Amino acid sequence: MPYPFVLPTTSSFSFSSCFSCESHPSLPLNASTRRGVVREDLKAFKRTPREHQAAKLPTVVSSLTAYLPYLFAVDAGLSQRAVNGEEIAVILKTAPAIEWRPTLSDNAAVAVPGKEPARVKVHSLEYEVFFALSCLANAHTLQARIALHPLYVLSTAPVGTQQRQVAVSAATKSLLDAASIYDYLALRAEGLSSGYGMAPPCADISPAALRAQCSLAMAEATLLAVLKDDPYPAVVAQDRNKNDTEWMYKAPDIPKVRAHLFARLCLAASEHAAQAYSLCAGLGRAGGGGKVNESFLKYLDNLRRTSRAKACRFFGIDSELGGQTGTAIAWLNAGLQELGVERNPSDTGGKKSGGLGRLKEKWTEKREDKKVERGLDWGADAGRLEETRVYEMLWEKWSKQNDTIMTQVVPPSGPLLQQMPMGREIHTIKPFQPPQLDPPTLEAMRAPPDRSDDAALYPSSDEDDTMIGTPIGAFPGTQGDYRTGTPNYY
Repeated sequence: MPYPFVLPTTSSFSFSSCFSCESHPSLPLNASTRRGVVREDLKAFKRTPREHQAAKLPTVVSSLTAYLPYLFAVDAGLSQRAVNGEEIAVILKTAPAIEWRPTLSDNAAVAVPGKEPARVKVHSLEYEVFFALSCLANAHTLQARIALHPLYVLSTAPVGTQQRQVAVSAATKSLLDAASIYDYLALRAEGLSSGYGMAPPCADISPAALRAQCSLAMAEATLLAVLKDDPYPAVVAQDRNKNDTEWMYKAPDIPKVRAHLFARLCLAASEHAAQAYSLCAGLGRAGGGGKVNESFLKYLDNLRRTSRAKACRFFGIDSELGGQTGTAIAWLNAGLQELGVERNPSDTGGKKSGGLGRLKEKWTEKREDKKVERGLDWGADAGRLEETRVYEMLWEKWSKQNDTIMTQVVPPSGPLLQQMPMGREIHTIKPFQPPQLDPPTLEAMRAPPDRSDDAALYPSSDEDDTMIGTPIGAFPGTQGDYRTGTPNYY
């Protein structure tokens, strides 16, 4: 469900080479040390196979959380702001040169197929803050994916209702934390753009992209509020699970839902997704660091469509509960249009379309199931396939009911879409508070550094872990002439 972000990697950097601190001489060294840990953890995370990255994600979050107070302390010292009531005097000796590898920017025009996108070099500590915080927000989104993953696995028995609610609550908390960070970054980036005229180095940290990611996180968190009490996806997943044995002695429980409320929540999620899509789609036309890649834009569009389709489904459920089966089927027609699924109005749902279209559909379903089992980029369609399966179940049930019992006329779906109400918000963004160093740590950094800051001597970004040594038999100072190829980038 949440977007499968790719975490960026960064180059090595020594704070002592660009900054000095008279009040706390050990601050640059400690900041370099913490940043070095972040760099190594991000590199190790990226080199780990995708199906095993979940075990390393808490380490990345922990190292980023430990690094940010030192980064904000240096930033506060440059701006002459106090940290926990203590003044920090940081002096800029030379402009920093830090490299980060963007993951959302579209590099199709300059990148070689199959090669990593080019890294961008930033010369301001502001953009170091942007990249570090956005990386933490992306990690929170990945934590939400990990929490939701057991709900979609078909190789084990289905999770219970209590476990499902716990997983959804944990994922919602992670998404709201990510939204809080994105909102803080968007406000800060908009201040830089309007107040100082600073153009972002890439689309990843542009004001529009950060605001779009905030809207995306809010849309996904809103949909999770619906998923928590929505029994239909669980019933469909239970029916497809070969390890489920509950069907032997009881039918699936489908309790009545607050259909009208859930529909308005889905419409609110659709509005957030539409805002995110418009912001990202306008990046290429308005400049501002380039444009984002097509896969991210496609996900935003699918999320908008899926959210509106969910709203149509709940309006249909509300009509069916009121005895208006014909209107309920019309809402299903409207939702299928939103999903982009073509269905003959004369179909009753008992017989699915055949031919190459159905073969392609089965192949897509099997490929998505394999992604879920292996923990890869599952849910990259923003839940479109899952919602289509729910529609197929309801279409078959309601069509059979209307053909045999109700025999109501199915009205056109166009007027129903025009009568849709406005969305309703359920979550609010909590303001992000930049972490600060505690007084004992600040007091300890008043001592002079106990060693030199050699962080810049390590290989840049994703190069080999081993240092470049002098080949055997080579004349001193000519080791560069004996190197073949280029450094390996992962």
